[in-house]
Amino acid sequence: MTMQLTGIHHLTAITANAPENLRFYTQTLGLRLVKKTVNQDDTSAYHLFYADGLASPGTDLTFFDWPVGRERRGTHSVSRTGLRVGSLETLKWWKARFAELNVNAGEIRELGGRQTLDFEDGEGQRFRLTVDDTGAPSHPWAKSPVPAEHQIKGLGPITMSVPDITNTETILVQVMNMTETSKYPSPDGTGEVHVFSMGAGGPAAELHVAVEPGLEAAHQGAGAVHHVAFRVPDVEALHAWTERIHGFRVPSSGEVERYYFRSLYFREPNGVLFELATDGPGFAVDEPLEKLGETLSLPPFLEPRRAQIEARLKPLVID
Repeated sequence: MTMQLTGIHHLTAITANAPENLRFYTQTLGLRLVKKTVNQDDTSAYHLFYADGLASPGTDLTFFDWPVGRERRGTHSVSRTGLRVGSLETLKWWKARFAELNVNAGEIRELGGRQTLDFEDGEGQRFRLTVDDTGAPSHPWAKSPVPAEHQIKGLGPITMSVPDITNTETILVQVMNMTETSKYPSPDGTGEVHVFSMGAGGPAAELHVAVEPGLEAAHQGAGAVHHVAFRVPDVEALHAWTERIHGFRVPSSGEVERYYFRSLYFREPNGVLFELATDGPGFAVDEPLEKLGETLSLPPFLEPRRAQIEARLKPLVID
C-alpha cells in the first residue's frame, strides 16, 4: 500500500503583536487558545496555538511572536491559509461579522468549485474561508463567541505560490505521494492553480499551488506564513517518511521531538518550508483538556529554565 499523508496538520505564521493576535483569533474568529508556550528554538518568543474545542490535529493555527516588520508579499511562499466552515449560510454570517468588526474581507465567490470568502487579520495575514460539505466532523468550542454552527472547523486548503511548478510538482507527487486532482484559474486571472490531494482528499487534505512567475520573491515578516505541516498518523509512520525523504536525497532536519508531536522539516524546491508531524500525543499531554492554554506550558527539557523564560516574555494581556 502506498504511504499517504492524511491532510494538513497545522500551519505556523508570524505576528509582531501577540496581545492583538490573541484578541483577533479568540474574540473575532472564535478559535480556542489551546497552548501558550514558547518557540523551542527561540525561547524569548511566544508560540501560540489556536484550534477547535478538542485541539484536534488539522485545526491548529499557530504563531511565532517576533519583533519584525511586515512581510513583503510575493512568490516562493505560502500565500493564503484556508479555514473550513460548514455551509454557504455560515459564509454569509462571517461576511456580516467582518463588516460589523471592520475586518478586511472580500466577496463570497466560487473558486475551484467551492464557495469561499477571503479576509485578512490586522497584520495582513491572508485567509480564505472555504465551505467544506464533506461531512467532516466538527468540534466546536463551548466558550467561543461564535455560535457553534458557524465556528471554523479546521484548516484547508493551503495555497502556496511558485514561479515554476516543475520541481515542486516532482516533490509533491514522486516523494510525498500527492495526486494532482484538478486545476482552476487564479482569482486575479493571471495564471493557474494546481490542486494536489492527500489521502482521502477533500479541502482538509489539499495543497493548492498557484503558478505566478511575474511576482518577486516574498520576504518573511509579520503577516507571513512560516511553514505548513502535513499529518502522519504516528511515530512509526514518521520514521518511514524520514527514510523516504532521505532516500530521495532531500535535505531535512532529521526527526525533532516537539513534545506535543514529533516532526520532520524540509524545504521543497521553491523554498517553502514543509513539516511532517504526528497526530499525537497532542496538547493534553501536559495539562487537562478543559484547561488548555490557560497557563504557560513548557516541554520538559525547558521546564528547569521556567523562571528565566517567564522573566523575558512580555505579559500577554488583551486590552
